[in-house]
Amino acid sequence: MRIGVLALQGAFIEHERRVAELGATPFEIRERRDLEAPFDGLILPGGESTVQGKLLRELGLFEPVREKIVAGLPTFGTCAGLILLAKAIKDDPTVHFGVLDVTVERNSYGRQLGSFHADAPLMNGPVIPLSFIRAPKITALGDKVETLVVLNGTPVAVRQDNVIAAAFHPELDADTNLHRLFLSRCD
Repeated sequence: MRIGVLALQGAFIEHERRVAELGATPFEIRERRDLEAPFDGLILPGGESTVQGKLLRELGLFEPVREKIVAGLPTFGTCAGLILLAKAIKDDPTVHFGVLDVTVERNSYGRQLGSFHADAPLMNGPVIPLSFIRAPKITALGDKVETLVVLNGTPVAVRQDNVIAAAFHPELDADTNLHRLFLSRCD
């Protein structure tokens, strides 16, 4: 199983390590030709969503990546990846891929000094660690969006069709439950 990891900026190496640990083959997406070979899933990592959005467009990656997601490619976005996938960003007219029916608020949990760690159950199952770093907050969900993880009454990981997204950074913790869930959809 081949998993493309957007490698323009952000925490992409950590995702590559998690995917490899679980037996899949990660590869980096940096330019259009990286999209030519078939692959089974896509990870949009944390980082700076504004920078990633700009680079996706400048490098001619935006439309081909969006087309793959819309066509059903299993996609996993974390932190900035969640923002790239969201249909709306609070107080910002920018929409990137717009394929996940959520509204998000940037840096809602605080800036870098407001980073924190918590634990919560994944779909009423195993408790998983949650690492928040300048994380966006999901402020609204569409009817077709399923909540996977809730923290203090707020959804922090969701799923809709072929897309899974998290406000936190599962790639920074040893737990692999969320990555396993994503990879199970890539078969």
